[in-house]
Amino acid sequence: MLTGVNVVLLGGDARQLEVIRKLTELDATVTVAGFDGLHTPLDGAVHAELDCEMLKVADALLLPAVGTDDEGVITAVFSDRELKLLDEHIARLPKHCKVYTGMAKPYLKKMCAKHNIALVELFERDDVAIYNSIPTAEGAVMMAMQNTDITIHGSVSLVLGFGRTGFTLARTLQGMGSKVMVGVRREDHFARALEMGFEPVDTSNLVHYTGNIDLLFNTIPTMIVTAQIIAKLPSRAVIIDIASKPGGTDFRFAEKRGIKAMLAPGLPGVVAPKTAGRIIADCVSRLIQEDTMERRDEQ
Repeated sequence: MLTGVNVVLLGGDARQLEVIRKLTELDATVTVAGFDGLHTPLDGAVHAELDCEMLKVADALLLPAVGTDDEGVITAVFSDRELKLLDEHIARLPKHCKVYTGMAKPYLKKMCAKHNIALVELFERDDVAIYNSIPTAEGAVMMAMQNTDITIHGSVSLVLGFGRTGFTLARTLQGMGSKVMVGVRREDHFARALEMGFEPVDTSNLVHYTGNIDLLFNTIPTMIVTAQIIAKLPSRAVIIDIASKPGGTDFRFAEKRGIKAMLAPGLPGVVAPKTAGRIIADCVSRLIQEDTMERRDEQ
């Protein structure tokens, strides 16, 4: 239980509704800002305006999937008002308070470091990333089905990157009957891809493998689907880039070439916000409970 624990939650989307629900079920004191346009009541949570007073008693500060932009603005889909996290806000947090977000940009990292506030990036955790890879893979396959006139079964797919998301996506495509190639650069990934029945290809030599593929999925957040590679793709090919913005695809050249290419980061929050919210809620609540018990043991 989180009785007596003060949690402040700023902005976000439908995923945060699951987080709020979980925290209130655990009896945390939850204060939220950036939800003034929400028509459904948040039982157990207190609505407030973002100010220093609400933050000075916080045991945990929860931010959306991308904590802030480069100016400190927080995404808040349930509000028309700008929600901005300032240096003075972080300065008022108690030193034991931790800031939780999916991923942090330099603005947030710099402020937390300046005031010696611990910052937890949930999407860097293996458990969260693996759980999130499931709705990500389903969303990517859904986009493929919507943007092609062929079935996944019998198609030729290339998945770039064999990390936590690429692994799940490749396995999902294989399960649907696609012939799956996996772009890798590490020897252990090459071996694992081969063992799982994929065709591993070297990402430094992709141009030799793209002449006959139907679907190209990229999970690598650096420019890898270059003009040279796109020029070799058949006109029927579809590129679905699920790496974080700006992705790893030369979208301008793809458009010029007439190749359908889409950037689709953050798919869990788009295609399955309830599931994605539960993943975050379970992880955050567990971490806050652990921190609370640790603090109480030290007192």
